[in-house]
Amino acid sequence: MHLFAEPEVWVLLAVVVFAIGVWKPSRRVILGGLDARAARIRDELETARRLRDEAQEALAGYQNQQRDAAAEAEAIIAHAKAEAERIAAQAARNLEETLERRQRLAKERIAQEEAKALSEIRAVTVDVAIAAARQVIVAELDEGRGAALIDTAIADLPRQLGNSAGARS
Repeated sequence: MHLFAEPEVWVLLAVVVFAIGVWKPSRRVILGGLDARAARIRDELETARRLRDEAQEALAGYQNQQRDAAAEAEAIIAHAKAEAERIAAQAARNLEETLERRQRLAKERIAQEEAKALSEIRAVTVDVAIAAARQVIVAELDEGRGAALIDTAIADLPRQLGNSAGARS
């Protein structure tokens, strides 16, 4: 019993009794506050976890959209390149066809002009030959011989007209 003679033991005992006396009524308040705080922290952690998951899902969605957009952009670029090549090839074919058509038309015009020039040369040649023949006939032919030639030509006319009509049919 010499323990109860020490004042420190009585102070310790008083503190323990006081703590038990204060603890019993305030225990519910303290534990309730701690439980409420733990629940609030748990809710905040759950909310933070949920927000993190939503953010990760949103990030994954945006990354998928970015990949899809990049793939679509590449497809559009590839399509545009193919379309540009097709248009360039078509333009080259059209140009080549136009050049061939113009060359053909130019050749036809040249041939027409050559034919026209040849017919003009023939007409001039015929006119010159007729004028030369006229001059020769006038110089060589007297009146009697001229009348005999005209009579022979008139007599041959029905036969020549018959031959030329048969040649046309």
